[in-house]
This record gives sequence, C-alpha cells and structure tokens, in this order.
Amino acid sequence: QVQLIESGGGLVQAGGSLRLSCLASGRTFSTYHMGWFRPAPGKEREFVAAVTWSGTNTYYTASVKGRFTISRDNAKNTVYLQMNSLKPEDTAVYYCAAQDSRLLRALIRESSYIYWGQGTQVTVSS
Repeated sequence: QVQLIESGGGLVQAGGSLRLSCLASGRTFSTYHMGWFRPAPGKEREFVAAVTWSGTNTYYTASVKGRFTISRDNAKNTVYLQMNSLKPEDTAVYYCAAQDSRLLRALIRESSYIYWGQGTQVTVSS
C-alpha cells in the first residue's frame, strides 16, 4: 500500500504562490498515477491535476490550467503542485491521491484513486 503525506499549504495573498508536496511511502510509488484534488459543492472532491507514473503526461482542470503545474520526482517518492497566481476561490484543503489504473481517462476521476492523503490547507486572502 501507499501512505501519502501532504505539506506546503499556508496563507497567501491573491496573486501569490505556494508549492505543495506529497511524500509517499512504499516501494512501488513510481508505478502509480498521482493526482491532486480539492473539495467542491456536491462532491467529496474535485479533480485539480494529475500526472502519469512516468511524469510525461499531465492533466489539469480548466480553472487552474496555466497557473498550476504538477510534477513528480520518483527518486524522492514525491509529487508536487506548484500553484501560481492564486485566487481566493482556490482556497481549499488539497489532497493528493494515487491510483494504478491503466486508463488515462481514469486520471480525472475521483473514484479511480485508491490511496489518499489527509490534506493540506491552502488559504488565499483577497
């Protein structure tokens, strides 16, 4: 199994930046696709960004495209979410997650992820 621990959240002003980190324990981290999620009305969590196990393919929800960048360092068992030009509406608890589906379309589906971190709080002030 994979244990995920997020860090890097905090309080920033609108337009500022944060970099979230998700450290994974487990010997098979590099075989998992990784994603970032945040709560949304009517859903437990909504998709924010994802990266395939190889790191060569990334996906973003439209509202963060061009502002957020997901990346991973398999040697460090860590996935990152660089968040720039933050907006108050980005305020949320951000969760990292892992899944082993072979379907690329599964990367944006909350139900595809089987391992979850406990979240890190991001607060963006006006």
